[in-house]
Amino acid sequence: MAESLPPNASLLLVDDEENILRSLQRTLRKEPYDICTAGSGDEALALLNDQKFDLVISDARMPGMDGPTLLFEIKKKWPWCIRILLTGYADINSTIKAINDGQIYRYISKPWDDEELKLVIRQALAFQYSEQRRLALEKLTRKQNKELQGLNASLEDKVQARTEELKETADMLDAAYTELKQSYVTTTEVFSTLINKRLPANRQPNAKVIALVKAYAEYHQLEEDLSRDLYMAAALYNLGKLGWPDELFKAPSDLLTKEQRLEFLKYPVNSEQLLMALEPLKETARIIRHHQEKWNGYGVPERLEGSQIPLGSRILRLAVDFMELQYGLILERRVSRDNALKLIKRYRERLYDPEIADLFLEVCVEVAPDVEHEDPDIVALDTLRLRSGMVLARNLYAASGMLLLNEGKELTSPLIDKLVAFEKGEPDGTRYAVYVHRPDEEETEKTS
Repeated sequence: MAESLPPNASLLLVDDEENILRSLQRTLRKEPYDICTAGSGDEALALLNDQKFDLVISDARMPGMDGPTLLFEIKKKWPWCIRILLTGYADINSTIKAINDGQIYRYISKPWDDEELKLVIRQALAFQYSEQRRLALEKLTRKQNKELQGLNASLEDKVQARTEELKETADMLDAAYTELKQSYVTTTEVFSTLINKRLPANRQPNAKVIALVKAYAEYHQLEEDLSRDLYMAAALYNLGKLGWPDELFKAPSDLLTKEQRLEFLKYPVNSEQLLMALEPLKETARIIRHHQEKWNGYGVPERLEGSQIPLGSRILRLAVDFMELQYGLILERRVSRDNALKLIKRYRERLYDPEIADLFLEVCVEVAPDVEHEDPDIVALDTLRLRSGMVLARNLYAASGMLLLNEGKELTSPLIDKLVAFEKGEPDGTRYAVYVHRPDEEETEKTS
């Protein structure tokens, strides 16, 4: 990361509270930056008129000129300067204003984590430096193209030499652009946490949606560009919900009023509009725009049908519905994982691309990227990997909801055989995920 940072980067910290400024300076005292401070928006603008700053961190609430207004003025006069907003969790209106008007790089909540703050600054400066390199290389490429056009066609040797030089420059430009796109991938993870600030802790599906699409891309070996765009879309698909009222977040989509339903249906387009200005996220925005289309042509926003729907959107729709069903964001009740799989299978050809739905179900059964647990000593296994002597860490239920085995039950060979036979009799090919305490390595070797 250090090799990608601009030399002698200069930072301006703006806050009307002296203790906040001192705390920020202490956090950054060992970082290789030139740091100045300002106690108000007017003082910050005066400093910016006299010297160049690479990055500005401003508090949201200040007497006189507030943070979003200051960052908007900086965007107009010094657009290359990275802008970061420092604010409280509850100040969502200031955050939205800063995103829309000031086009901030990042929102940081008080109280901040020191290591996270330093990492965000390093990433922001690296992003800025990569962009400057890209623009410089583009300028150089245009100049060299112009010079190449002026060469005499008969001077074959000179043309050849210039062509090689241009190719080398183009390769450098591609490398810089690749680095920039990777910076965008990292940034999307940061922005995906914004929406989680508006949701209860037990109703935040983004992380698992990301894990699902990433597992799908790896398992089915999608192209690199599609995988990257799909990964970023999974992180940002909820971005258009930032302006929602609290009651719209809490109600399942099938229980919304007519007015709430109209607002709900706008969120894919709102998400796309927030990303339109970012060229590397153009395809990501397109995937998000169409991820609520339906295979039968009755979705939003354009009622696309079948293969008219972008491939990335079809995959994202499956991952979003699968997780939001389990989190109670679609139906009035939470749906179990097995029943969510059944609903995906039932609505193939109506809501989902049937071929993609089958591939998605294969990932869910074989890889199970959405199955998580907090205890590292607990593992989730399918029935064919169970061994005698393993102990259940959680109750095991059939697809019907009937309790099969209690937590703490020690498995025996006859019991495992019965479990396998019972699983084969389940409708729709339901597979069990059996949580057991991780066996010792010696025991694993004996049973393998």
